[in-house]
Amino acid sequence: MRKGRILSYLLVIWMALLLAFPLTSAFATSKVYHIPIHNEVERGLHAFLERAFKEAEENHAKAIILDIHTPGGFVNAAGEIAKLMDATDLRTIAYINRDAHSAGAFLALHAEEIYMVPNGTIGAAAVIDSAGNAADLKAKSAWNAQMQAAAETSGRNPKYALAMADSTYDLPEYRAGGENLLTLSASEALKVKYSEGTVHNFQELLEVTKLDGSDIVSIEPTFTEKLARFITNPIIVPILLSVASLGLVMELYSPGFGVPGIMGLSALGLFFFGHLVAGFAGYETLLLFIIGLALIIAEFFVPGGIVGILGGVLILLSLILAGANMMQMVTAIFIALVIAMIGMVILMKLFGKKLHVLNKLVLMDATTTEEGYVSNVNRTELLGQVGKTLTPLRPSGTMVFGNERIDVVSEGGYIDVNKHVEIVKVEGSRIVVRPTEKEMEA
Repeated sequence: MRKGRILSYLLVIWMALLLAFPLTSAFATSKVYHIPIHNEVERGLHAFLERAFKEAEENHAKAIILDIHTPGGFVNAAGEIAKLMDATDLRTIAYINRDAHSAGAFLALHAEEIYMVPNGTIGAAAVIDSAGNAADLKAKSAWNAQMQAAAETSGRNPKYALAMADSTYDLPEYRAGGENLLTLSASEALKVKYSEGTVHNFQELLEVTKLDGSDIVSIEPTFTEKLARFITNPIIVPILLSVASLGLVMELYSPGFGVPGIMGLSALGLFFFGHLVAGFAGYETLLLFIIGLALIIAEFFVPGGIVGILGGVLILLSLILAGANMMQMVTAIFIALVIAMIGMVILMKLFGKKLHVLNKLVLMDATTTEEGYVSNVNRTELLGQVGKTLTPLRPSGTMVFGNERIDVVSEGGYIDVNKHVEIVKVEGSRIVVRPTEKEMEA
């Protein structure tokens, strides 16, 4: 009887478990990853998105929603992010939460679906150079082709994407053509099928896309990723390298190791930290820099100059290899070197002989008489003395003064032998004489 009761209890527990697991599976929520694309599109953003996409894929997310609000950014960075979006098998939704301009429009077109807030806009996607001017024809043609391909891949009419990138495409009904690029409002984007719908907020987006029962995972950049994005910005890189070069140059003029040196090394440390976190640089570039720095330090102890030159080359190479774009890095290094040279000239003018380490490299002293240096004995005691020429002076020759023969030069022209001459000037080894009627002293 007792055994039968125990078996009944076990059976009930077993049946409850069988019922519980299906119910748990039925009510389990799928995950939707909410990822921001805010501010400028640059290479640091790619590192953050790469981490976010990887996490979403590992957790078998149902969809990725990209919350876009950006004025645009850099073409190479947008291209890398677009590859990331194309490579994933997950559902991708672009939620334009205000503006998707330039590179932002390009990324939105790489999403499977686009939704916009009522006051959102998409477009104004012309490619410009680092100076803010229109890019050359080659870059413009390549960008137009990329915009067209992005629209075609997502099944949208490419003429609107081309009008966003090139003002020569006329769409007067949408204020495009002449000097104006196409920028679509939310209603216009919906009309030309550059949007699947207009939603007022994120919750409404979830309802429209049938994701409202999902577990929302919001991914935000970590502090190191935010710092890396700031440091790797093409505008910040030359500033950082300029601070580094100027700080190290100032350290050469300071005794010991002080604030300028710490400032310079800190700037270089931040540069490599940001580029390592962003994935642009590997530890081999940092090792290359350390070797170059060690060789430059060794130059102070090893004569010849070759060691220092090799160290400088290795440092420049490490900086170029660490950068996201070779031409941008070369430009940044050039700016930093110009600033360093200007700073060196200013400091040499201001400090002069107060140099510290640079005194070992540059000769600052002059061997002047005022400093106590003489190359010959200056025989000023001979001034006014009278002697007799031993040889003709043509104008140089020899005279006798007492028992001493002295090499002299005449003040004027030729003076014959055995003529009395007076010493009128002594300039180091140069003794000047003139004829005189005075007699030699006994």
